[in-house]
Amino acid sequence: MRFNKLLKPAAAATAFTAIVLAAMLNTPPRVKATDDDDDNTNDSRIQRGFDIAPVHLNLEGKNRALVGLGSYIVNATVPCNECHGAGPAVSQFLPGDNPYSGQTAVINRATYLGGGRNFGAPVPGSAVIISRNLTPDKNGLPEGGRTYGEFAQIMRTGVDLDHLHPTCATGPSGLPIVTTTCIAAPLNGDLLQTMPWPGLRNLTDHDLRAIYEYLSAIPCIDNSFSTPPAGHPDALRNTCQ
Repeated sequence: MRFNKLLKPAAAATAFTAIVLAAMLNTPPRVKATDDDDDNTNDSRIQRGFDIAPVHLNLEGKNRALVGLGSYIVNATVPCNECHGAGPAVSQFLPGDNPYSGQTAVINRATYLGGGRNFGAPVPGSAVIISRNLTPDKNGLPEGGRTYGEFAQIMRTGVDLDHLHPTCATGPSGLPIVTTTCIAAPLNGDLLQTMPWPGLRNLTDHDLRAIYEYLSAIPCIDNSFSTPPAGHPDALRNTCQ
């Protein structure tokens, strides 16, 4: 009798264990979604990125998968050249290849992501906003020598690490002293005023690394010889050699 009483709980425990094991075997493995997911999950975007890259890419020492994904983001998802190209004065497309005229879209490689687009003054009489050169400098670092940490900080916070347009000083009357080198309040001169960083800051770390890797692989555009825009004595300087 005592043996039968002991046998029933043991049998129940064995049955419970079998049920748990069966459930484990039939449950698909959980996938951990992190920024370090296998690059294979982005295969189609990586290949598409290489297909649409408008310039020759230097892949030496680069993570190929990140470069391809970065190209996809920069050229298809967030068309950075529309702002960081030379702008309307010098079309981002070659003559006769402007898609807005119903022609084949061929990017002007000579100005690709080299900056220089004039966005005008956000406040009348204040500094004129000129897009920055994103191409790598002579050391191979994008945006004229930015480290990845600096690049990520810019993308996450919109901070202008070049300090090109400080907030205008306030005069005795309490009103800003507006000049062509400052940004008038209530705008904050410490922040980039035209770059859409409030949306871009939501990109994953993996995507930001991909963008940075891609920008490290594109050709350098040297604008150290060009005439700086008014109010930009040291803006857009980038030396390739």
